Amino acid sequence: METFLIKAFQFMLSLSLLVLIHEFGHFIFARIFKVRVEKFYLFFDPWFSLFKFKPKNSETEYGVGWLPLGGYCKISGMIDESMDKEAMAQPPKPYEFRSKPAGQRLLIMVGGVLFNFLLALFIYSMILFTWGDTYMPLKNMKMGMDYSETFKNVGFKDGDILLKADTLTLDRFGEDCLRSVVEAQNVTVLRNGVETVIPIPDDMMQRLLRDKKGFAALRFPMVIKEVPEPNAPAALAGMQAGDSIVSVNGQATPTFSEVAACLADNKNQEIAVGFYRNGALDTLTMQVDSLGKIGVAVKAPAELFGLVTVKYGFFESFPAGIAKGIRTLKGYTNDMKYVFTKEGASSIGGFGSIGGLFPSIWDWELFWERTAWLSVILAFMNILPIPALDGGHVLFLLYEVITRRKPSDKFLEYAQMTGMFLLFALLLYANGNDIIRYFFQ
Repeated sequence: METFLIKAFQFMLSLSLLVLIHEFGHFIFARIFKVRVEKFYLFFDPWFSLFKFKPKNSETEYGVGWLPLGGYCKISGMIDESMDKEAMAQPPKPYEFRSKPAGQRLLIMVGGVLFNFLLALFIYSMILFTWGDTYMPLKNMKMGMDYSETFKNVGFKDGDILLKADTLTLDRFGEDCLRSVVEAQNVTVLRNGVETVIPIPDDMMQRLLRDKKGFAALRFPMVIKEVPEPNAPAALAGMQAGDSIVSVNGQATPTFSEVAACLADNKNQEIAVGFYRNGALDTLTMQVDSLGKIGVAVKAPAELFGLVTVKYGFFESFPAGIAKGIRTLKGYTNDMKYVFTKEGASSIGGFGSIGGLFPSIWDWELFWERTAWLSVILAFMNILPIPALDGGHVLFLLYEVITRRKPSDKFLEYAQMTGMFLLFALLLYANGNDIIRYFFQ
């Protein structure tokens, strides 16, 4: 329960920040062009609000709604989710959105998307300034990867070390690496000291989404960091920090995952463990507990293989943060083509999936990393040319600029209702996927 609350709080804090910045983008451009903003709300407030106030001599009511599905900035003279038909039936007033030139209306509509993207660039820059860019180079991963069944089916083998995707040298493991691999025609790996080329099928991403087996996990030896419990099986048997387990019952177990599998197969059994200590091979016996554990803490891959951290000064962090934000946007834009496949549609997630992106323990670096990523996603999704989204309004404004003909209010009302219906259906579908995955997968 505590884990859920930590994840949920991070998600709500991140969402609230992104919504406020997005709506402030609309708000500030509206005020620049002297357009009246009637309401500025975090979350929606059908029937009632949790909190609201209107400063003296202000035209804007500020508040917090009870329905945490976003927020809104109600701009006078604009057909939006409020569907205020009565106000739109009145003659246009000078301070209304509809009375302003198309160029000004266009800037007001893109303001939210612009501020979300700028926020992401700023957060990425501050992450790099505060923590730097830390990663484990692929060349340091001397034992290679354990690959999923999906990737083994096209020719990968456990232990392969990734080198190149076509002509691109792969230097770090992560989303960019995965994208490069699945979209390449050929991937070069180092296998038993020999470079091997693996052809990649055109539908590799669809296979990955369909099978839901993942990509690969890092292979690393089981080196004991400490034996914390004096009565644990490993402590009673005499194992020490620094011991590296290499076999169980005579079966070679060069990696942590292989040791863990053997222990799981020998619950409540006595086993013989082969290990290296100070370069010498030795063997001892011990009892595995009912959970398939022996009571040791192991060294993480970062401790075994080493990390690289690139530090940035304050002014250096901004171009690096901008570059990272642009890479993130390009990657997500590229991934969108898979959404329109059967496999991609089934992988769409709702609030549960998004909340699951946050760590179960509070980590400011990861929190800001996820928030920046979501800010990029929010900017991209909102600029899509779908009625009810900012991109839908932008589409109609561009039509007006090009043709010099303004769509009728009645058309815009119907477009808004259609867009809201589509978004609501997508919301139900995405969260329905989360429910199905939680209960049936």
